[in-house]
Amino acid sequence: MSEVCLPGTDPISATLPIAAEVVAFVQESPSIFTLRLRLVDPDQRAAYRFVPGQFNMLYLFGVGEVPISIVSDPQDETLIDHTIRAVGRVTDGLAKLREGDQLGLRGPFGRGWPMAEAEGKDVMIVTGGLGCAPVVAVINYVLMRRQHFGQLTIIQGVKHSDELIWRARYDYWNSLPKTQVLIAVDHGGTLWPYHHGRVTEVFDQSQGDPANTIAMLCGPEGMLKAASEKLMAMGVIEDQIYLSMERNMQCAIGHCGHCQYGADFVCKDGPVFAYPQVKAFLGVRGI
Repeated sequence: MSEVCLPGTDPISATLPIAAEVVAFVQESPSIFTLRLRLVDPDQRAAYRFVPGQFNMLYLFGVGEVPISIVSDPQDETLIDHTIRAVGRVTDGLAKLREGDQLGLRGPFGRGWPMAEAEGKDVMIVTGGLGCAPVVAVINYVLMRRQHFGQLTIIQGVKHSDELIWRARYDYWNSLPKTQVLIAVDHGGTLWPYHHGRVTEVFDQSQGDPANTIAMLCGPEGMLKAASEKLMAMGVIEDQIYLSMERNMQCAIGHCGHCQYGADFVCKDGPVFAYPQVKAFLGVRGI
């Protein structure tokens, strides 16, 4: 499991950025935004392919580059969407881009979510933190191919109620057939309409069949560990639990070593790992 990309998703350029144009800029929250990008070169645009869970390296000229998950649908052959939180020098710079501006792009990189294996099963999405960018592509993928999947359960946990973005989107998802949205907050106001407490406390409300469930998780590592253990206690098979790991990815091709995770590299062996691959490392300091 060491290839840079899944079959059919070789990077357009693994080492040198290619030009991409900002088609649209969407402000999702005060600190989170979405860039809709289009590759400038028509041949590169036609050749570009990805699977949900993969990421691109976005390069801001003269500033640097960062790994960002792709959130658009793989069948959209024109636009490549990235939802980004402004938290540093490069992402702050990306937040200043507007329609017509250009940036560099390398990718796609990494191992994505097991969408083919998920067909015919109930799908549970569990996210923690300010957003669910690594799994937005999965949610969109399932909803656009609804007949191929069973119950879809989307579970989001945040620390503070004002950190929840996309409330309208969650409401829309929750209104769809065979789709359930469960939201938990550690600290919510008096008018908070959802669960107060840990995100794992809402798992029992899921309408899916644990024995026929494939779970896809992203978020802080402590949450990933607790959520995986809760899912297995409910009856979800451990090799049907997949985690998107976050590490400092700088080269995206396994050369720099910044994202080494045990014997693997998150950039090329992940970022998506089956739970049995990483369970020995979860919560271990220094790994």
